[in-house]
Amino acid sequence: MSDPTHCPKCDSEHPYHDGRLWNCASCGHEWSLDSGSNEPIETDSNDDEIIKDAFGNKLADGDSVTVIKDLKIKGSSSSVKVGTKVKNIRLIDSSDGHNVACKIDGFGAMNLKSEFVKKS
Repeated sequence: MSDPTHCPKCDSEHPYHDGRLWNCASCGHEWSLDSGSNEPIETDSNDDEIIKDAFGNKLADGDSVTVIKDLKIKGSSSSVKVGTKVKNIRLIDSSDGHNVACKIDGFGAMNLKSEFVKKS
């Protein structure tokens, strides 16, 4: 693809330039253009989405995380408090943004958004 104004992965018309890389606002794909040609050089080696915590650290299955904000539990009067440690998380694909599956002592199994946890 020779046009840097279109994403090579989803053909979106809304990429933006961020330093040395082009980023797609629609799908999150990153690529750079070789200075000698207009062909994209792919920067991500696989199609798996990289899930990061609130501070930009990469998360992986089996990691331990700490909750950084009080989280109200839907359908309950209780909440998960700041500083709650969660061990052995699993990363999942979810359309609603809850991409961390875990078990929290006293609450049971639930899904969290990665933006509300930090890697321990």
